[in-house]
Amino acid sequence: MAATDVQEKPGIETVEKNQTVRKPAPRYRVLLHNDDFNGMEYVVQTLLQTVPNLTQPQAVNIMMEAHHSGVSLVIACAQEHAEFYCEALKTHGLTSTIEPEE
Repeated sequence: MAATDVQEKPGIETVEKNQTVRKPAPRYRVLLHNDDFNGMEYVVQTLLQTVPNLTQPQAVNIMMEAHHSGVSLVIACAQEHAEFYCEALKTHGLTSTIEPEE
């Protein structure tokens, strides 16, 4: 048998060796930290202006959790978006950080 001849058995599929398997991009958590400077209404309005698709009840819950616990999860997303949201919150005078999602 020549080296180029391939014997195939019925019912067995040949799989390409050079397939690309995509791993999902790592996600990052945007955290809002409590502070003694900004009013609650201002924090809620800033969250609504900064994070798309965030509803007012969600923004109120995020603000209240940060107020009572010291820190609250705003959103988990791709690193580039997380950095953008974090910087936008900081630009409005809020304390925010990001960390890798576990």
